[in-house]
Amino acid sequence: MQNKEIEEQFEQFEKQLDTGFQVYLTYVKNRYLVFKTTENCYTQKLISYSEKNPQPRQQMITYKRLKEMYPFMKDIEYKVRTIEI
Repeated sequence: MQNKEIEEQFEQFEKQLDTGFQVYLTYVKNRYLVFKTTENCYTQKLISYSEKNPQPRQQMITYKRLKEMYPFMKDIEYKVRTIEI
């Protein structure tokens, strides 16, 4: 895939996060839930993982990190964000 295509797809991905969507995705054999927390800050929650690749259960990531990860994300699903009470 060309860089321009990836950039355009990332822009759409970013807009979905900005409008309140939660994104479920697979990255390096682990399943994550990602959502926007504040400006340039996202929460990444580990949903399921490969035992050969242990990761923190929850971490804050920056916009820059999200953009670096994007080309390697698979099985992306968008869900409407619900407020937990």
